[in-house]
Amino acid sequence: MTLEERIENSKTSIFKAVFPNTTNHYDTLFGGTAMHMMDEVAFITATRFSRQIMVTVSSDRIDFKKPIPAGSIVELVGKVIHVGNTSLKVNVEIYIEQMYAEGRELAVHGDFTFVAIDEHKKPVQVIK
Repeated sequence: MTLEERIENSKTSIFKAVFPNTTNHYDTLFGGTAMHMMDEVAFITATRFSRQIMVTVSSDRIDFKKPIPAGSIVELVGKVIHVGNTSLKVNVEIYIEQMYAEGRELAVHGDFTFVAIDEHKKPVQVIK
């Protein structure tokens, strides 16, 4: 399988509803909750790409472009954007959809770096 095919096959998309228990006093999604969801999607994407034990080592610049209101549907999309020797970088975007209206818009995006590790927690080749 080529690197491009591997990247395409690992692309991950998850939909979630934004319920009141995940929002702040402005009735918008907590930033920390958004980051948690993004890290989870990034982890799934990285694992699907490498099929190895992957751990988050950093998150780079997470930009919150639009507030995400309660009662919205969000789509989180993860895609591998860089592959190194023992690490890879995943870009995650969160799109907002209103439940009862057409259209969607980008609300948040950021990058997460993962390292492949062995059973002794030592870095290993990201592609076997």
